[in-house]
Amino acid sequence: MIAYVTVGADDMVLAKRFYSAFLPALGYGLKEGPEGLSYALPVKPGQSPVLPDFYVKPPFDGQPASAGNGTMIAFEAGSQMQVRDLHSAALAAGGFDEGQPGFRDAYGPHFYVGYLRDPQGNKIALFSANADEPGREG
Repeated sequence: MIAYVTVGADDMVLAKRFYSAFLPALGYGLKEGPEGLSYALPVKPGQSPVLPDFYVKPPFDGQPASAGNGTMIAFEAGSQMQVRDLHSAALAAGGFDEGQPGFRDAYGPHFYVGYLRDPQGNKIALFSANADEPGREG
């Protein structure tokens, strides 16, 4: 199981604006500190943490942040409409379009996805695979 994912960022203000445009809508809470941004799903008393956490931090080595070639982080939304809404909100918050929300021939008939780049260049996917919604075939 993946416990957490960390991406680097040089501008925490831009990173916060981008990730706060969609992560709270997916249930993530934000804790901010001098080390960066920590997004986590809420934990009820007596419950184990719901993983993974998502961190946005300046690189520990002090060098500029860079996006990994071939690296992508995917967040699951509850519906196709939520994918569209969150993709749009993330673009308005400083993200860059990498693929408008929709179905892709290479994936299953209910896999609905939109792709973005955060302000630092990290690739993000927002997807829904809700079998209760219309699929690619109609």
